[in-house]
Amino acid sequence: MSPLTNTLVFLATLAGMEVFAWWAHKYVMHGWGWGWHKSHHEPRTGWFEKNDLYAVVFAGVAIVLIALGSAGYHPLEWIGAGMTAYGFLYFVAHDGLVHHRWPLRYVPRNGYLKRLYQAHRLHHAVEGKERCVSFGFLYAPPLATLKRQLRELHDGPLRRADAIADASTKHPDAA
Repeated sequence: MSPLTNTLVFLATLAGMEVFAWWAHKYVMHGWGWGWHKSHHEPRTGWFEKNDLYAVVFAGVAIVLIALGSAGYHPLEWIGAGMTAYGFLYFVAHDGLVHHRWPLRYVPRNGYLKRLYQAHRLHHAVEGKERCVSFGFLYAPPLATLKRQLRELHDGPLRRADAIADASTKHPDAA
């Protein structure tokens, strides 16, 4: 396959993973897969949480695709590479920036990263798996939209009542 085709497959997979991740987060992780994902919505007591099993499963799929592609089933290696790149970006943005699971403790004060940070904070504002907003990991709708959605969905106590008013000063794991 041509380098251009490989690059296009890689980039299409990278972009498509955000759509898939949004769907999986909303309908699997906040649905029948809540058993694993619930740990992500509770205070973490150690380095890992049960929710990390999702990353292991997706990494396994990517490894198999890369191996199959390398064995001649093209362009599967580029699909696996796009999945891997998405996983890396997820690790940096979600686990690192938002949840501070690695040493760099940066809270963005403006731009795209601030909106991503705030959107995920609003996602964690509700207790449990129901009535959450913002299911993407690398794309965040405008904050005003998310606040409106959260108010429309809200019919019980928020996990963090200050989340709507101030989604920018604390990271989602802060009480």
